[in-house]
Amino acid sequence: MSTNLSTRVEQSSTHPPQHLAVSERPVRRVRWSHRVALHLGLALITWSRRPSTAAPSHEQLAQRDARERQAERQLRLAVPLR
Repeated sequence: MSTNLSTRVEQSSTHPPQHLAVSERPVRRVRWSHRVALHLGLALITWSRRPSTAAPSHEQLAQRDARERQAERQLRLAVPLR
């Protein structure tokens, strides 16, 4: 059995890696295009989470009230008096 490695190990890498001084670090600036993309993305998310149905109309509310009254009437008629 061979103990040779199939890949070559680089000797130039240092461990631990040398960090740049604070003054030598490149300054990262946020470009205007990134800001526009961020605001557009947030606007799309808030727009997509809006209520999908409009508020119920007057007729729908009246029909719901009629159904509730009918259900309550049937329940009262079905339950025997004490």
